[in-house]
Amino acid sequence: MNNEPNLTSEQSLDKLISHKILDLFIRVGLIVFLVMYCYQIFKPFIGLMLWSIILAVAMYPLHERIARKMNDRQGRAATVMVLAILFSVLIPSALLLFSFADSTTELVKKIQSGTLTIPAPYQSVAAWPLVGDNLYALWEAAHTDLGSLLTKYEPKIAIVTKQLLGYAASAGTGILMFLAALLLAGVWMAYGVSGHAAARAIANRMAGPDKGDALVGLSTATIRAVAQGVIGIACLQALLLGAGFIMVGIPGAGILALLVMLLGIMQVPAGLVSLPAIAYVFSTNESTTVAVMFTVYTLVAGNVDNVLKPLMLGRGVDAPMPIILLGALGGMATGGIIGLFLGSVMLALGYQLFMAWVYRDNQPAEHG
Repeated sequence: MNNEPNLTSEQSLDKLISHKILDLFIRVGLIVFLVMYCYQIFKPFIGLMLWSIILAVAMYPLHERIARKMNDRQGRAATVMVLAILFSVLIPSALLLFSFADSTTELVKKIQSGTLTIPAPYQSVAAWPLVGDNLYALWEAAHTDLGSLLTKYEPKIAIVTKQLLGYAASAGTGILMFLAALLLAGVWMAYGVSGHAAARAIANRMAGPDKGDALVGLSTATIRAVAQGVIGIACLQALLLGAGFIMVGIPGAGILALLVMLLGIMQVPAGLVSLPAIAYVFSTNESTTVAVMFTVYTLVAGNVDNVLKPLMLGRGVDAPMPIILLGALGGMATGGIIGLFLGSVMLALGYQLFMAWVYRDNQPAEHG
């Protein structure tokens, strides 16, 4: 008789615990379902949203200066800035990208039709160390009987041409995505004050009130450092050199400009492209004056990164170059031309946030 109340209370306790566990599982399940469903809906727009936020964060200091001169009219300042970028950056970029697409398509057509002609190799090529003899023989075979050489390497050529066509299509898509991201970035900049407050609230919720502001500051500095100091300068250098390639009529100017941009993001000197271009202009252009002017212009444009990069990176976080390189290559492999930019910025940001989390309780001297 005395044991029955004890059994009843134990059973009631077990029943209460089971109900709480069941209730917890139902709540967690509903939250997971909601998150996954929202993710599936938002998934097609993730790249666009990230790209627009990166642009907004990178350009916001300039937007603030314009807004102050316009009596703090944020919306009007954002509109003026977006329109200025459209006319000053997007049009030359579009010309280069369309040139890249046209050059790629024309090259593929010539390869497929067998009308591609290769000039005779220079005798000096054979004297190059290590690869001179093999390169001269391959060049000579392409000059004398390109058809046989194409037949011999047809499987590899098919893979390369397919990739080139894919990059050409990605270039056109990149223009449209950049345009949409720029318009969205204008909206974010117009509401920059409330957006910054929302970012701080989210960071404070995630990292705590004492770490939230530092987290926002680190994220902002990293995005601006990589976007302005690495990607921005690489794009500027590609635009300058690409414009010179187009003016002197170098074949495949768009492809060369894209290569310059890739090399710039990878921290490889643009001279790998500009010096052969100078040699080509001197050997094919009838006007020595034009060749000399192109050489001077190309040398100046090719070294603009040496002047601008220390200034831009000095204002933010100097992210490790291997991280940026891996992000650029991985982003391009997964997301095309736009992935090239997103990958480098996002991987650098992830690296900086991870290292800040690792050393958050240590003094700077311990991990500096």
